[in-house]
Amino acid sequence: MDITLANFQLNAIADLIAAMEQPNRDIVLKSCTGSGKTIILTHFMDEYFKSNHKTVFIWLTPGKGNLEEQSKEKMDRYVHGSQTKLLSDIMTAGFEENDACFINWEKLTKKGNNALKDSERTNFIEHIRNALDNGLCFKIIVDESHQNDTIKADDIIELFHSDKIIRCSATPKNYKNAILIDIPEEDVIAEGLIKKLLIINENFEQHISVDDQITFLLDKAIAKQRELHSEYLNRNAEINPLIIVQIPNKSDALLDRVEEYFESKRITYENNLLAIWLSDKKQNLEDIEEFNATPIAVIIKQAVATGWDCPRAQILVKLRDNMSEVFEIQTIGRIRRMPEAKHYESDLLDSCYLYTLDEKFTESVKLSLGKGALDAYKVFLKPEHRSFEIISEYKTDVPYPRDAKLSLKVIYKYFEKQYHITKDTAKNRVILEAHGYSFSEDIIDYTKSGSVNTISKENIAELNDISIHEALNTHKHGKEYHHCVAEIGYKVNLDYNSINAIMRKLFLDGLCCETKIIKIRTRELYAFIINNKYLLIEDVRNAMADESLQLSLTIPKITEKPIGFPLEMIFTYDGSAKSQAEMTKNVYKGYLSSAEKRSMPEKLLERHCENSPNIQWFYKNGDKGIEYFSIVYTDNFEKQKSFYPDYIVGDSDGSTWIIETKGGFTKSGDSEDIDKYTAKKFLVLKNYIDKYHLHGGIVRQDKQSGELCICTETYSDDIKSESWKLLSEVL
Repeated sequence: MDITLANFQLNAIADLIAAMEQPNRDIVLKSCTGSGKTIILTHFMDEYFKSNHKTVFIWLTPGKGNLEEQSKEKMDRYVHGSQTKLLSDIMTAGFEENDACFINWEKLTKKGNNALKDSERTNFIEHIRNALDNGLCFKIIVDESHQNDTIKADDIIELFHSDKIIRCSATPKNYKNAILIDIPEEDVIAEGLIKKLLIINENFEQHISVDDQITFLLDKAIAKQRELHSEYLNRNAEINPLIIVQIPNKSDALLDRVEEYFESKRITYENNLLAIWLSDKKQNLEDIEEFNATPIAVIIKQAVATGWDCPRAQILVKLRDNMSEVFEIQTIGRIRRMPEAKHYESDLLDSCYLYTLDEKFTESVKLSLGKGALDAYKVFLKPEHRSFEIISEYKTDVPYPRDAKLSLKVIYKYFEKQYHITKDTAKNRVILEAHGYSFSEDIIDYTKSGSVNTISKENIAELNDISIHEALNTHKHGKEYHHCVAEIGYKVNLDYNSINAIMRKLFLDGLCCETKIIKIRTRELYAFIINNKYLLIEDVRNAMADESLQLSLTIPKITEKPIGFPLEMIFTYDGSAKSQAEMTKNVYKGYLSSAEKRSMPEKLLERHCENSPNIQWFYKNGDKGIEYFSIVYTDNFEKQKSFYPDYIVGDSDGSTWIIETKGGFTKSGDSEDIDKYTAKKFLVLKNYIDKYHLHGGIVRQDKQSGELCICTETYSDDIKSESWKLLSEVL
């Protein structure tokens, strides 16, 4: 099965491969449930095997749920020709080069677990010794590592004498001297793999008194399940959303009451609408993960939280108890996956729902998910704004692969612009050398030398830099060349073969190509790429984002369509914020000043809109989806992207403004904008407002004066330039 990896997954693989080169023994991979951790790790192992021979990976999983078999099966499915084994295979055949071995560590440690008798345990240890004697090298992956933190698990890890341990978890413990690879949840959401938002207790009154928490919460959950189900059917998606009801571990009385409630609603085990998954009672679980399975609710206790994959689960009812916080977050993870690994561009379907009267649980969820878990209610568009229309642009549905030929041209153009290179390759070499590129035929490593009294960053920085030269060995350094090329490619979404071809066309002698920067021999190319990896990554990345290198502005057919503001929306806010004042100028009734998620520039702009006499109304645009306003542009690789400006604002003259907010400028004038595409987005916005005779610009805060400033005519990254005007004087 061919699978397309998301950008954040490619980045994580590159980070893992880079971390394997570092001296640290522990690597911690922190990624939320639903980010495709198994996909990342299986592809990483495959990549690592390609250039590191004599390696065996040991993948340790915790006890329940046959997680090791699930993970092995995924690797067999995703990675062609992978060499995977379970414990039984190892006991028969031992370890071999390039093995990926999936082992449930409890089968090795649990007393009374007869997976390994004493004689077999000895045998297992012998298999490890034989492998080590044969020069094999073990690398360990500890899955769901927050559950494996026991002495026994640690003893097993020690048997393998491994120099590398990768620990994975959504909620990892702190390890000393570990390299942390943290996959930002925003990236996983942006790729559509998990829900955009967890909504807690939607539409609950401020003060609730209930006769019976079970009836109150389950009524809400069933109503939400029906609403979701009918919306899926409207979109021809055959998905039957699932309610998970979590009851406290030792509460049989509560279990009886939940079953009685469901029976009163004709949701029973007999008609298959109800399932249960307890250690001593399991019913209707077969194929429950299927999108259109019959059960609409499953009752669980704590045990199901690890490794269970059911992307149609979308509602969690948590009945009151006192569990550990780590576990709670894992449970939330169960309702966060998107069933078809894509967003439906509907706030209703792209959110998951928690109903609970357990305040402690609600607090811990909010703490761990931050702005990913918010209070919510529905707001409605005020009548006077229902006739507003604006032309929105949508991408064509043709997916554009990264074009390697175009990439080559763009990178060459960037070198022309940045380094003023010409067709004279000898002269180009001198220019690049002057800009810090190394042309040594040896592989160079850097270290420090000297003495310091106290160990501080400043003192160490003042030591002498010493470079260690090592003669190039094509066999040994060939692997490193492969790593470096792959890493340059990962950063810009190009596969190994494409980026390797680009590097050869730019720098290798003997390959005829009009985009030749310098001409060096194959051996020198190895050293050039390895020694200049970081410079090349930076230059290739900048080439991608540079708007002045747009080679073709002919955007393939785009769809234009007039849209208004959505008539209703789920309004999310932070119920614990000090101020809960209503913003009367917002186009929705009941829009509060505690609206979230909002960046600081967005909060400042909303406050300005509310207080400025020149502004009649304002609308916060969504950031994804056909119901929101978007403008289409193409990046330097001809890939269409949608740009969703942050705000649409109406002024007192009846004019419409389109405003994008960005990070500010520090007191000393340094930019805090992390978006490399801002200049490109400004041009796109400018073209759009000129075309439709509107107004607009980019707003950023000048922290020296505390004022918001706007750029409307030409874009500049220098706050002191004439391009920036005070927003209060313009709008």
